[in-house]
Order: sequence, then C-alpha cells, then structure tokens
Amino acid sequence: MFDGFEELDVATAESVIHLRRGGGGPPVLLLHGMPETHLMWHRVAPRLAERFTVVATDLRGFGDSGSPPSDAEHTPYGMREVAREQVAVMRSLGHDTFAVVGHDRGGRCGYRMALDHPDVVTRLAVLDIVPTGDAFGRADMDFSLGFWLWSFLAAPEPVPERLIAGAPEVIVDHMLDDLSEVPDAFPTDVRAAYVRTLRDPDRVHAVCEQYRAAATLDYRQDEADRGSRRITCPVLVLWSHAGPVASWYRPLEVWRAWADEVTGGPVAAGHFLPEEAPEETTRQLLTFLS
Repeated sequence: MFDGFEELDVATAESVIHLRRGGGGPPVLLLHGMPETHLMWHRVAPRLAERFTVVATDLRGFGDSGSPPSDAEHTPYGMREVAREQVAVMRSLGHDTFAVVGHDRGGRCGYRMALDHPDVVTRLAVLDIVPTGDAFGRADMDFSLGFWLWSFLAAPEPVPERLIAGAPEVIVDHMLDDLSEVPDAFPTDVRAAYVRTLRDPDRVHAVCEQYRAAATLDYRQDEADRGSRRITCPVLVLWSHAGPVASWYRPLEVWRAWADEVTGGPVAAGHFLPEEAPEETTRQLLTFLS
C-alpha cells in the first residue's frame, strides 16, 4: 500500500497528526471517515499521486494521530478546530492553498474548512454526506433508526466509551459490513487497523467527543452560517447510489444551497466509495481536480 509515499508525524499546537505524503504537482488533502483512518485511500491515493502531491492524514483522535484533551463543550473535537488543525498541517508542509477530498467525517471537516478558510481550499469533494445542519434539521424516523450510531456515540460519557471498550470490533464490523455493498472491499489488515483505533480508550473518547460536538457545536455553526456564508470554490458531490444520502435527500440541491458551483452524482457502491469503487471514485476525482 502507498508505494512511493513517505510516512510522517507533524506536530501541531495541541498534538500530532500522522500522515502519508507522495506524488508531485498541485496539493490534495485526503480526509477519511468513520471508522477508518487514512488507509481508506490506499486504492485511490497512488493514482492521484501520478498528477498531484497527495497528503492523506489521520484525523485528530483516529489512527496514529493524537487525542488532545477535550472540554465540557467538546470544542477540541468540533469540526472548526479539526479543520483548523488540518490547515496548519498543510501549511507546515508548504501548502498554503490546496484541494480537499473528504469522505464521511472527513467530508464534514472539508466543508467546514472551505467555509472558515475560503482562501485556502481551492476545490472540495465531499463523499456520501450532506451538511451536519441539514442531517439533523431533516432528521426523522428513518434517520433515527438508520443513523443510530450518531445518537449512540454522542450519548453522555462514559456510556458509549465503556460499551465500545468491551468489543470494538463489533462497531467496526457492523459499520463496514452494514453500510457497504462489496464484502471484500476491506483487507484483513486494513480492517484490523480500523479496530485498533477503538482499542485505545483515549481515541474512543475522542471519537465520541467528535460526535457530541457534531450534535452541538457543528450543528449550531452550520445553522449560523446558513444563508450568510457560502462555499466559493468548486464542489464535487459523490454518493452511494442506494444508500441513505440517495434515499433521504436530493444531494445536489442540498449542496447548491451552500455552494456556488456544484457537480456530481451517484456511484455504484455502498457508503465507502474509495474502497468499494476505487476506479470510478478515482476517475471522478481526477476529472474534477484537473
């Protein structure tokens, strides 16, 4: 995996971010989702690196990145702070402007980054999400039952932390198997790496804090920005052809309420597009980023 990439840790003001970097050309930041790490890009990143300088990071609290202490408001794990840290990492690597591709939680980090740092993000691709404000604002019975993990992980400490500690592989296997359409999309060693994040109590707490922040800080910030701030860079929206985003929303309409230039469409895969449909995902990204 990641042939020709270097692996390194970048110190930040609060912690450290683990990443892989490879290729040459305009910079592109790849951000993973839950329950994954930067390894989710292993089928896409090498192809992108033929044309771009690719940086794939572990988000704060995931993989081999640090898990700084939280606070009563969950501030360190709100997407505003997570995005700010990723901007600082890219700047330390010499990239003051760059494109962002984010899946799931990484997509939420990406669009918050584009809103808060419009002079930094040149292009934004979001994979299989709608904004957090829209997700909570339109929540109904389908959302409550289908995305029960949002509520479970956001439950008060220490309930989810202790339950996950008892069998972390149950959460990972449930998400990978239930939300995907390609059973063999996740190699054994990659699946084990995802489970490893949830074997560390500090990282489990960090992940839960991120979901608590989503239901409080992230939601409030989205609602405060709605109608008053827009994403000014081009946006590519890709989603699972048969998943909740396709069933519950009109994704392009949702994103056009937030951004000036939006293109995209469904991909024949489950939730984990880069792992289940790497060829189509890569093709779409190469066209958009170029």
